[in-house]
Amino acid sequence: MPFEGVMNHLSLLVPAFAWVLALSAQETAAPSPKPAAPGKQQPAPPPPKLVLEAATDRASAIYAPGEEVTFTIQGMLGGAPAAGLSVTCVLSKDGIEPRPPREVRLEGGKATLTATLDEPGFLQLRVRGGGVTALAAAAFDPEKLRPSMPVPDDFDTFWQEQKMALAAVPAKAELTPRPVQNPGVELFDVQVDCAGGAPVSGYLARPTDAAPKSLPAILTVHGAGVRSASTGVLSWAVREGGMLALDINAHGIPNGQPDAFYDALAAGGLKDYRARGRENRDQVYFKGMFLRVIRALDFLTARPEWDGRTLIVYGSSQGGFQAFAAAGLDARVTFICAGVPAGCDHTGMKAGRVCGWPKLAALDENGTPMPASLEAARYFDCVNFAARARCRGAAVTVGFIDTTCPPSSVYAAWNALTVPKTLHADPLAGHTNTPAATAFMQAAALAHVRAMRAR
Repeated sequence: MPFEGVMNHLSLLVPAFAWVLALSAQETAAPSPKPAAPGKQQPAPPPPKLVLEAATDRASAIYAPGEEVTFTIQGMLGGAPAAGLSVTCVLSKDGIEPRPPREVRLEGGKATLTATLDEPGFLQLRVRGGGVTALAAAAFDPEKLRPSMPVPDDFDTFWQEQKMALAAVPAKAELTPRPVQNPGVELFDVQVDCAGGAPVSGYLARPTDAAPKSLPAILTVHGAGVRSASTGVLSWAVREGGMLALDINAHGIPNGQPDAFYDALAAGGLKDYRARGRENRDQVYFKGMFLRVIRALDFLTARPEWDGRTLIVYGSSQGGFQAFAAAGLDARVTFICAGVPAGCDHTGMKAGRVCGWPKLAALDENGTPMPASLEAARYFDCVNFAARARCRGAAVTVGFIDTTCPPSSVYAAWNALTVPKTLHADPLAGHTNTPAATAFMQAAALAHVRAMRAR
């Protein structure tokens, strides 16, 4: 840190430290609290907290079909073993086709349960007791999970038509400078015309005075929800000697507005957007989202600073959905990072599996997929995008107890990738990127930048 930065940092710490000392002195000098008046009842202490945990007998949580897994269940009540507690255990195939519940008593705060699965997939254990739930899962030969339905015959024709419609719209861009604290980088609000009405809307960051053809490019895309593009994209601009970095919001909406603006959209015009138009492939909401991703790549590759070689798409959950789509639809993409990706194996129920968010294939009252939405969903499946990816590499993360983007759906897409790929599996993680998973994705993206620069 420069000397001036250190002094500024100390100038903030000194008054805070003095305030702590003053507070400490006041506390030392303060009189002891008066005892409660006779007859006045003291507040009852909070009840002890119950914590339930479940885990497999292997750290990897990976088994061969038919091989037994022993789940360990542990309960702690107020920091002590919850001896004698009865819990309900339900085993299922990644959340579907549940087996009959079993009551298990925790002796000394622990119990074990042995089970198996005789096919590729995930055996999930859900434990409930005392109002608390714990999950664990074992993977059985997950790399043998295959797509639940074949790719539609006209899949490529459909998307080629969408890209031709996009190309007919001039990529007119408007860049508005935004203030930044670091004098070494520049930030712009970017609006780019796109097909379908909503523009590409994001923040572009780049090193100041970048030379032509000097910068690798990265596009960061968002998970589900309604929010502004992120100025956090600035952090990518200063990595690996400088990058051309663009972060776009998922909906083509204005950036930098008050929270109330996005809350109103989430409760109004964009409420439950995930299911919008899902009965017709031409009206599925994600069609416009994916076209905005392609138009964002048009914008980045037209920048004079782009090195002409490196183009990364990086995102998690719905962002992972967009990353897979980008790899399958745009040959310019050289690498993707897809954390706990959504949009995988929409038709999983046809193979007795669970599908991931956004659950594009609607179900009737009997749990049977409705034909129109099932057919439309096939054109927006990461499994089919993965099979068409021609990038130089992919980095994917998966959580074994993810109930939003279940691991069986993620593996179906992962297995369909034919490009060089790496996977980070978190056996005890749900729908999140753990710190280790985040570090894995970032390291993979930066390693790709270095490899491309060395070519």
